[in-house]
Amino acid sequence: MAFSKLSPKVSEMSQVAVATASVLAADIARALIDAGGNAVDVCVGAAIGAMCTDPGIIAPGAGGFITLWPAGEDPRVIDAYAEMPGRGLPQSDHSTDARAVTMEYGGGMETIVGYGSVATPGAFAGLSEAQKRYGRISWAEVIEPTIVHVVAGFPLSESAAEYLSYSHDVIFGWNLESYRALHQRDGTPLGAGDIVHLPDLAVSLRRIAEVGAEILYTGELGIAIAEEIQTNGGILTAEDLSSYEAHDRSPICTELEGWTIATNPPPAVGGACMAAMLVLLDGYGITDWGSRNVATLAKVQQAVTDFRRDRFDISRNRGREAEFLLEMARIGKLKSLLSAPSTSHTSAVDSAGNACSITVSAGYGSGVMVPGTGMWLNNSLGELELNPEGFQGLPAGTRLVSNMAPTVARRADGAVIAIGSPGADRITTAISQVLFNCLALGMSMEASIEAPRLHMEIFDGEVTAAHEPGLNVSELGELTPRPFSSRSMYFGGVQAAAWYPDAGLVACADARRAGGTSIGGR
Repeated sequence: MAFSKLSPKVSEMSQVAVATASVLAADIARALIDAGGNAVDVCVGAAIGAMCTDPGIIAPGAGGFITLWPAGEDPRVIDAYAEMPGRGLPQSDHSTDARAVTMEYGGGMETIVGYGSVATPGAFAGLSEAQKRYGRISWAEVIEPTIVHVVAGFPLSESAAEYLSYSHDVIFGWNLESYRALHQRDGTPLGAGDIVHLPDLAVSLRRIAEVGAEILYTGELGIAIAEEIQTNGGILTAEDLSSYEAHDRSPICTELEGWTIATNPPPAVGGACMAAMLVLLDGYGITDWGSRNVATLAKVQQAVTDFRRDRFDISRNRGREAEFLLEMARIGKLKSLLSAPSTSHTSAVDSAGNACSITVSAGYGSGVMVPGTGMWLNNSLGELELNPEGFQGLPAGTRLVSNMAPTVARRADGAVIAIGSPGADRITTAISQVLFNCLALGMSMEASIEAPRLHMEIFDGEVTAAHEPGLNVSELGELTPRPFSSRSMYFGGVQAAAWYPDAGLVACADARRAGGTSIGGR
């Protein structure tokens, strides 16, 4: 792994608050709190739990980012996102098994599935590195609660069941292993509360706990994954897995109302876009969400997303583009900017001042479950909204584009917040709105997450303002509104945990994704 020095582990006992993707993941977090884990142990363990027990929403073969701010140290980001595979293959041998599918999720969308949509997964490499550097209990202890649930069989969450209702046929219906795991005998998809049985996954997790995450990259599980992909016309090779490294990066940092906010840097684009939205909003003196300020919010989002589409997505130097975007935002050049699936999130803090924010993604799912492992793989090469022209021209080993923006904020009095969200390109708009509500408008974290959201997008060829009920969109001008009838998981699922000197620990899970929270420790 690309880390030159390990930081000392935090030794003092502490209380922990966590907000995560599901009630089951929150139960896993609670077990780790009771086992003496700190914020990093709990966050990593809950993220692994979600990856293994929230099928369709996320998968073990995911990529991700971990933003950490250990007490008394500088913030860091561990980049464990997916890479372009294909090492050792001639360009002409690239994927023959990748096909476009459509589903009605989010009002209608297209993605690419199959063996050729699978990128090199990095989540386990990054989670292992984070826990080794900053955790307090053992790696095996961190994974054990997830193993217990997988061995027993676990209930399908409401969010997973909702997504499966759209995706069960086109994504999880073509692969025999996937089909058997997520369908009834009569061919109908499993529903919320139905028990999912993945005995092979329990065996794989036990090996990962015993041997370490490297078994997925240079060991028997990695060999099985590469052979399955290569046999069926994909790109991923054993050399891709053995060459994978999680990278240590310096986060993007910005200031808002006395808080220092640290988030995901390039080559990902989500953190820079989220930070730019916050900086721009802060320059308008917004005190409420009346119709005029909702129109301002729409303009800010449009400015940043236009910049991303016109500059970020086609640039070979995303670091330089991020600097330019943030500088334009800081000097208020809104007009200059205007001219220019699935994921899972866990946040945890502890009373010792440690904070950890983890977002992982497997795309919308490739549909591939590797026989004998119980492990679903990503379709990160098939996320068309991240690269409409496809990834086939990228050199092997290139980190793919990502919207993910796990974020940690700290105040001089010691208060600390870990926050993030799933939701593809809605990640940046969800996090920026919640943070602005909380830090700039003084709303409670719970109220900030519950507040209605707006998201600017291109829908059916038009610039459109998708929005939840409760926002006054009467002054959007020529922008086309796309109203939703209720709060929707389409607008993300923000999970936040915080520690305040006066109020102590707080954990809030977004009802849009039926997440879960846990607070405890000693």
